[in-house]
Amino acid sequence: MKGIETFFQSIIKFLSVPVFSVGTSTITLWTLSYLLVLIAVLYYIIKKLNKIIVYKVLAKSKIDLGVRVAVSTIIRYVILTIGFIIIIQTVGINLSSLTVLLGALGIGIGFGLQNVTNNFVSGLIILFERPIKVGDRIEIGKVTGDVTKISMRASTVLTNDNISIIVPNSEFISSTVINWSHTDKTVRFSFPVGVSYKEDPENIKNILLAIAEENPDVLSEPKPAVLFKEYGDSALMFNLSVWTNTYSDKPAVLKSQLYFEIFKKFKETGVEIPYPQRDLYIKEMPSKEKILNP
Repeated sequence: MKGIETFFQSIIKFLSVPVFSVGTSTITLWTLSYLLVLIAVLYYIIKKLNKIIVYKVLAKSKIDLGVRVAVSTIIRYVILTIGFIIIIQTVGINLSSLTVLLGALGIGIGFGLQNVTNNFVSGLIILFERPIKVGDRIEIGKVTGDVTKISMRASTVLTNDNISIIVPNSEFISSTVINWSHTDKTVRFSFPVGVSYKEDPENIKNILLAIAEENPDVLSEPKPAVLFKEYGDSALMFNLSVWTNTYSDKPAVLKSQLYFEIFKKFKETGVEIPYPQRDLYIKEMPSKEKILNP
């Protein structure tokens, strides 16, 4: 028993060794251990509280999920700040002695984390105003894909190649964003089609409309349309316009389906698909004798 008592006394003595001082407060290993345990408990409580606020308390209201997440995020940071202050005071650290240090540290962080702060505020704006939301099909700069996650600093966009691109939230606020599914996923696509000058435009129109109407991914309302676009250099140019809500995220797939059917139907009906034509004039060069003896 005496050996065990001596062992515990040695541990207590070791944990009571001063590590550093903050003003009039002395920080020991015991203080640091106690501080880490309380912070871990605080994070656990905040995590549980966040789920309760989002999915139980606010879920009973008509507030949108994105707004609920934004509100819970603000509450989480407020509770975290207050809890951290209480923990600091509980372990015996005098906050007044940290005022100067925290002031200097705050100025340094303010200059160094301007972009982080900008992205954080932009994240709150996105969650409240909802210019984009999870599941939306967007284009921003050279990035095109589906929004899979919106966090406080950045958002994740998944491309058709299954590549996740992390975009800072400030880009969505300061840049032009094309949202293909802001209201719903119904979009219109126009595909160019060229035929020979000898073809009947009305016949081409009927063929293209029939192909569009047979495609299960083309909506019957609004109806597909065919526009006579222009007289091209070597072809009559048409635009096949169709509406879809299943291929708003993969227009190239729908385009490929329609083009396969158009080529097949044109071949069956004998419609000629033109190719660029150029007139070549060959001028006879004078012989060597004619040049020397004009």
